[in-house]
Amino acid sequence: PAWKEGKAPRRSIRMSSCLAELSLKREEFLRVLGGVYEKSAWVADRAFACAPFESLSALGAAMKQTVASASEAEQLALLCAHPDLAGKAALAGELTKESEGEQAQAGLGSLTEEELHTFTEMNTAYRAKFGFPFILAVRGATKHTVLAAFKPRLSNSRGEELAAALAQVHKIAWMRMRDIVAAKPTGKLTCHVLDTARGCPAAGMRVQLRFFVEGAPGSEGSALPLRALLAFLFLSLIFT
Repeated sequence: PAWKEGKAPRRSIRMSSCLAELSLKREEFLRVLGGVYEKSAWVADRAFACAPFESLSALGAAMKQTVASASEAEQLALLCAHPDLAGKAALAGELTKESEGEQAQAGLGSLTEEELHTFTEMNTAYRAKFGFPFILAVRGATKHTVLAAFKPRLSNSRGEELAAALAQVHKIAWMRMRDIVAAKPTGKLTCHVLDTARGCPAAGMRVQLRFFVEGAPGSEGSALPLRALLAFLFLSLIFT
């Protein structure tokens, strides 16, 4: 049977906050952003020293640098603040609203008894080897891709896995920041390809960007359904 069957997960409903306004008062900054790093408001508190922030990217960089400058003990405490995926805290309904929503989206709130047993075994093996929980940015993933990510990371050294786990923590925090802070338009495009099985950036791939303008030479047959749209950006991923 599925865990917490019949219980709908809590959802975080927040209006986007203006970054310029958040940079003015520490109290408001911490109220809104104190939870983007799981139960570790000290990250936002120290990062506020870099305010004001010109962009969401600048905020993210300040947060990331704060963690990089922290002691190893603080970094380990940050990792240990994260719950096991489909672990005891989830079963007991003790997750933060952010973690609960993320795990639910990945299907970790509807595991069979067999799947839950497998997650428990993998979480236990991981903690026994590294001393902190297995962390993966599960938003957009499935329970199958999450389980598949355990094996390759269990083969890492402790140093390698410490770096991998912190990278996942930053990824989780960035996604949360994007949810609650209104980004300033920059006119720039970025593309990130994630290997969801390994929980890391995909390697050996080339991204090709093609820009089609309606009515331009060579664009016959590619007219857009809405004439108000002047251009269409097409991304094609080519394996190399």
